[in-house]
Amino acid sequence: MKGKIVKGIAGFYYVHVVDYGLYECKAKGIFRKRKIKPLIGDNVQIDVIDEKEKTGNIVEILPRENELIRPAVSNIDQAMVIFAAAEPNPNFNLLDRFLLLMGKQEVPVIICFNKRDIVKQKELDLLYHTYEKCGYEILFTSTYTEEGIERVKEQLKGKTTVLAGPSGVGKSSMMNLLQPKANMETGEVSEKIKRGRHTTRHSEIIHIEGNTYVMDTPGFSSIWIDQFEKEELKDYFTEFLEFEPECKFKGCVHINEPICGVKQALEEGKISKIRYENYVNLYEELKEKRKY
Repeated sequence: MKGKIVKGIAGFYYVHVVDYGLYECKAKGIFRKRKIKPLIGDNVQIDVIDEKEKTGNIVEILPRENELIRPAVSNIDQAMVIFAAAEPNPNFNLLDRFLLLMGKQEVPVIICFNKRDIVKQKELDLLYHTYEKCGYEILFTSTYTEEGIERVKEQLKGKTTVLAGPSGVGKSSMMNLLQPKANMETGEVSEKIKRGRHTTRHSEIIHIEGNTYVMDTPGFSSIWIDQFEKEELKDYFTEFLEFEPECKFKGCVHINEPICGVKQALEEGKISKIRYENYVNLYEELKEKRKY
């Protein structure tokens, strides 16, 4: 029987099998001998021990499409990062850090600005124009009025998506709209591991329908980018690329160099000032880090 690992805790792996439900499984010792650790998101073959109790053993881990380090998960098709359009105002520096992290791991990103019902069109336009040239899909939603939710469902259909964002942006409300049974499924796992509400919040995958899964992650308030070299940072600000041929110097980092195509584009309003300032701040952060 084939399924997907949706949660792992205390040596147990919870495997969702389409049309059959959730099985509590242990991994065979052979994986430990081979130094292979099952990951959330792994597609696995299980042997059922007790159908009534929904228990089994993982006997095979199927080949992984990809493997992310942060969060530790496999077979992810895309990420959707949710920020509030207001209350709280979006932290662009934090958003750009997330985009960098996903870019490094080659994961396509959808940017979702929630709470669109409480901001004016002018503010929505600013958000859109800041990120439209970066190659990301941009969605505006309101979990209060449910505006834009169908569009979200379209983007998620048939894929496994990491859902991420800081606390207070409506991520839980979004999850409840996508899968009203999400709390019940979480409760089912909690009941099996007998820890209930006192369990440390772990990342877990929620089954939406068919082959559609969403990985819910704990809210974040900071992201480290220490795995980047300062010189490579510009390559992940994809809107810079078309202007780099106008730079005088090869390897221009678009900060202090004269005759820089990117800085010229910035002056002409072709590159977002918000994005450029974040780039400079992150570059300086990496530069300072290398000193110590």
